[in-house]
Amino acid sequence: MKKLALAAALLAALPAWADRDIIIETALTGFEEVPSVSTRARGEFFLRIDGSGQYVNYRLSYSNLQGQVRQAHIHFAQTAVNGPIVIWLCGTSFNPGPEGTQPCPQSGTVSGIITSSNVLAAPATQLLAAGELSEMIAAMRAGAAYVNVHSDLSPGGEIRGQIGRQ
Repeated sequence: MKKLALAAALLAALPAWADRDIIIETALTGFEEVPSVSTRARGEFFLRIDGSGQYVNYRLSYSNLQGQVRQAHIHFAQTAVNGPIVIWLCGTSFNPGPEGTQPCPQSGTVSGIITSSNVLAAPATQLLAAGELSEMIAAMRAGAAYVNVHSDLSPGGEIRGQIGRQ
């Protein structure tokens, strides 16, 4: 009888657990880039996924890039593979990003809120349509997305971190 009461209590609590925010932190280095980059630059990426799945708060901090910063984004791909840009975090006059993309500092922090309107479509073979925030959240939680900061010396990315990988 006690086991049944405990099971009932756990099942009743499941909806409350489902609504909790999820926090993911990621370190960025040149060694994570594909191919790897030898750089003194470092970064940190912090995500707070809203428990309802309607938005994601983020903070990207980076410093010591050897090249001039050009852009930063979230890409859809697993570890050691380059993938398409699906969410812009910041841009510059050289690579401005979609309308409303905030400017990248040479060194510092950018932060904001990601909603479904920020999610771009991946190539058709990846089956990720524009606006599919829930799919990108699932990809980030599964380690199938990465964040990187691009520079003029490393146009493919100077530092990178796989999101959700522990």
